[in-house]
Amino acid sequence: MKKFDVLNQISSIGVVAVVRGNSAEQAVKISDYCIKGGVTAIELTYTVPGARGIIETLANKYASNKDVVIGAGSVLDPETCKGAIEAGAKFIVAPSFNPEVALLCNRYQVPYVPGTQTIKEIVTAMEYGSDVIKVFPGDILGPRFIKDVKGPLPYANLMPSGGVDVNNIADWIKAGVVAVSAGSSLTAGAKTGDYDAVAAMAEKFIAEVKNARAALKK
Repeated sequence: MKKFDVLNQISSIGVVAVVRGNSAEQAVKISDYCIKGGVTAIELTYTVPGARGIIETLANKYASNKDVVIGAGSVLDPETCKGAIEAGAKFIVAPSFNPEVALLCNRYQVPYVPGTQTIKEIVTAMEYGSDVIKVFPGDILGPRFIKDVKGPLPYANLMPSGGVDVNNIADWIKAGVVAVSAGSSLTAGAKTGDYDAVAAMAEKFIAEVKNARAALKK
């Protein structure tokens, strides 16, 4: 899958599932049920034990499903990034910007989505080739931050992470984000073993994104 295909797919889906778990089995199951509910962009974080192996498992499992795109999250350094790409990650996400990771991703034509908090960080990330930039933590910065950034930088493709839920997706979309990133608000059901609830919440996220986008066209 080429870089622009991955970026278009993330934008089209509108939601990236941030998957964490206590074990490989739980992380794979959370991913499966997010995908079942329609959130087919999966960010498997390196906070999960054995993350590289899980990425490889998911990448192989869904290799024939063109609707699914598997990425890696919490990538802090180029060594981890290279391993994730070798395991099959199609996009790389981080809580902060690292120029070495940006250059490595450019070399392998893999989208790099670094976390940012300021205009300067956003511009720097764009200068290093990031086509989609994570705004983190979203619950602190808020939709108004997106709106303000889009004033001087209308071409910035921003994706909030942290504090995003089905009740505020419309606010983020209206502010101008290209997609949203969701973790615990999407996958909470897994904590009690209710994976059907994860799939149901994924469906709600997708529906809210579609509704919010449709409202902007009216």
